[in-house]
Amino acid sequence: MLTFVPTPIGNLEDISFRALEALKRADVILAEDTRVIKKLLSLLSQKYGIDFGQKRIFSFHEHNQEEFLQKIDPSIFEDKVVYVSDAGMPGISDPGAALVRYVKEHGIDYTVLPGPSAFSVAWVASGYEGPFCFYGFLPHKKGRKELLQRILQSSNHSILYEAPHRLLKLLEEIVALDPERQLFLAKELTKKFESYYEGSSKELLDRLKKEQIKGEWVVIITPAKEPRLKIDIAPLLELDMPKKELAKLISKLTGESVGSIYEKLIKS
Repeated sequence: MLTFVPTPIGNLEDISFRALEALKRADVILAEDTRVIKKLLSLLSQKYGIDFGQKRIFSFHEHNQEEFLQKIDPSIFEDKVVYVSDAGMPGISDPGAALVRYVKEHGIDYTVLPGPSAFSVAWVASGYEGPFCFYGFLPHKKGRKELLQRILQSSNHSILYEAPHRLLKLLEEIVALDPERQLFLAKELTKKFESYYEGSSKELLDRLKKEQIKGEWVVIITPAKEPRLKIDIAPLLELDMPKKELAKLISKLTGESVGSIYEKLIKS
């Protein structure tokens, strides 16, 4: 039997009774990072007075999961096995999907416990409504720009994760494409310095350049605005006025962002 066990994303008190019981009863723990689960068990033991006993703990992460699953004997799941990622819900921007496929292919019973996930906490905190798409972490290099452009053209809200050392880079990339796009940012969710930020991409970039960037971040990008009018802008391009002012005028008429229009004007 395999149980997927979510763990707190920050606040230790977010662990559920079912998660504690599963960890206590487990014979085997598969962990994204064995050091993290050992520390977590120690903290939970101190806080709740639970003796978790001796466990067989194996490393199971993004870089070794395929090799691990090729070598493992399915009979291991005759014992009580749990899988935990470093924090939050296994399989959501964390390893876990390959393990689900494995147990399904081998007819092994499994269950998934409900638990915390940073993107759902941030979504509720934003107060936004409607459909959304969750992307997790964007690729660092290949395909990053193209994916971000598609996200900014989406009619749905888009939710991303970002590391502290790359947050300003992400904001700079969004500002270059749409400086007026409204964003909601949440950092260090459920922790002591949990904070929310909201405003245009340009406003948030200017603000956060002056602050110390720490902790993991959730970034919610609001949908692209639908053009208000379908107009022929060719005659407007002949107006004798600065491109920035012209971009603002066309934006008011069409609903398209000033930044994207300005970029087109300077390339024309």
